[in-house]
Amino acid sequence: MSSESLTDQVLRSSQSTDGHEPVNDHARRILMIVENSFPRDPRVWNEATTLVAAGYEVTVISLRSKAEKAYDNIGGIDVYRFRRVTLFNKALGPNSSSLAKVAIALQALIGYGFEHSYFTVRSFLLSLYICSKAKIDVIHLHNPPDTLFIVAAFYKLLRKRIVFDHHDLSPELYLSRYKKTHTKAAIVYQTLRLFEKMSLKLADLVITTNESYREIDIRRGSIDPHKVFVVRNGPDLKRIKMTTPDSRLMDMRKTILVYIGVMGPQDGVDYLLRALRHLVYDLGRTRIYCVIIGNGDSLNDLKTLSRELKIEKYLWFTGYIPDGDLIRYLSTADICVCPDPASPLNDVSTWIKIMEYMALGKPIVAFDLKETRYSAQDAALYVRPNDTREFAESLERLMLDAELRERMGSAGKARVEKELNWDVVKKNLLAAYSSLSR
Repeated sequence: MSSESLTDQVLRSSQSTDGHEPVNDHARRILMIVENSFPRDPRVWNEATTLVAAGYEVTVISLRSKAEKAYDNIGGIDVYRFRRVTLFNKALGPNSSSLAKVAIALQALIGYGFEHSYFTVRSFLLSLYICSKAKIDVIHLHNPPDTLFIVAAFYKLLRKRIVFDHHDLSPELYLSRYKKTHTKAAIVYQTLRLFEKMSLKLADLVITTNESYREIDIRRGSIDPHKVFVVRNGPDLKRIKMTTPDSRLMDMRKTILVYIGVMGPQDGVDYLLRALRHLVYDLGRTRIYCVIIGNGDSLNDLKTLSRELKIEKYLWFTGYIPDGDLIRYLSTADICVCPDPASPLNDVSTWIKIMEYMALGKPIVAFDLKETRYSAQDAALYVRPNDTREFAESLERLMLDAELRERMGSAGKARVEKELNWDVVKKNLLAAYSSLSR
């Protein structure tokens, strides 16, 4: 049975007369744990606010930035935060030698092992404090890290319901980030597979971002398909909507390209930079300006690479910026890009940036990956995976064809409004939580 048909079945059988999900009193009070900033993480924010609106009580444990309080209440959600601990640089540089790659991989093992263990222990201790103050029915764990199965195991003994929200395939994330194969990283890969399986086995409910993840979870976890629900990364159209374009960018009178997202080794921004090099120097398209929005382990290496490629004057790394600025730059964009290359992780992952581009009616250039094609459909030009020259040629094609840009943008906007925005996909989240009472 597909997740959609199961969702429809649960919704039909459990919906109340006013159209809202009835709250199961045995699963009413939820503690979410996420190794990210809250409310900055859009998926976790959308889920938490949706559950609160449906009558659930939600508390969140998350990481804390310098500007944030250790405790806050946001929209009726209690938020407890603690500071991130970072150990070692774990990003491979664009020109790393073989010896450097070995050293970085070792640092990554030690660094991530320590950081994830620290986060797991701090979250567990903080959860004990929260549970001593108020009754909690459900422990909702967002991965990564998958080491949070230790927290799940403890609360399972106390008969709490466990929800595993599967954002990333951690074994494939490791292989993709460090360009490893299963055989060359057998010990690490199998350890991460074990952690993942424990997380899946302990969960009463598993939430995934797409059908590819759902199929993998059912197969690798050997779990009941009826407890695995797909909740896609749908954009909130109240947040992502067109605004007045940025005057500085408009005054350049250039084709504005925009990328938003994380900048790690697996995210492909280096492929974008090489494509821009082809666009400028091989195709002679110098009337461009690329706004690269976000942060990540690879940011400094990417700035170095842009100088080596002699394209630094054609782009701007903004770093992390407030939502208002992000949406203004997106509103100004002529073309948006998704350079995530083919890899064990990316081949089956869904990118929220794709749906955000589509929500604003922007045409997209992306590598041709399974879930990217499912999401974007007619809103994107698809490039042979990891071919930066073809990526540049597709950018040029869109630059020269305003009618095609308009047609693609309209198709993407219509698809998001009809099928992929949060108001649509959140029904699966509510159906999933309703199933906890069954």
